Amino acid sequence: MTSTDIAEATRLTVQKFLALRLAGDTEGLTALFAEKVDWVLAENPAVPWIRPRSTGAECAAQGAELMEYTVPEDARASVDAFLVDGTDAVLTGHLSGTVRATGKSFEGPFALRLTVEDGRITRHHLYENSLSIAEACTP
Repeated sequence: MTSTDIAEATRLTVQKFLALRLAGDTEGLTALFAEKVDWVLAENPAVPWIRPRSTGAECAAQGAELMEYTVPEDARASVDAFLVDGTDAVLTGHLSGTVRATGKSFEGPFALRLTVEDGRITRHHLYENSLSIAEACTP
């Protein structure tokens, strides 16, 4: 496989990830994540959907948990850049939402680094405005 083929396979897997996430397809996401995932999302005790994860099923469930605790109609995410280098992809953009329990909103930029190996996501590192999210979760 050439480096161009590897990058294209990574791009296609990340596009599939985004489509499954948008559709709320936890089963499809579970199949797309590897058995063990290098998951980084700054732990935040005030935010129920942000916690350590390591299995594909746990990682896939994060999207469903997010929808449980936030108002789906208020959820917004836009991607400004989608860069691929071999097995790695980085997406940057902006996200916003409203916490169901408090009615408070959060927003801010994000960066997501994914690694794809053998068609499955093995790394998921998300960097976001965790302070804004924590404040929105606090009554």
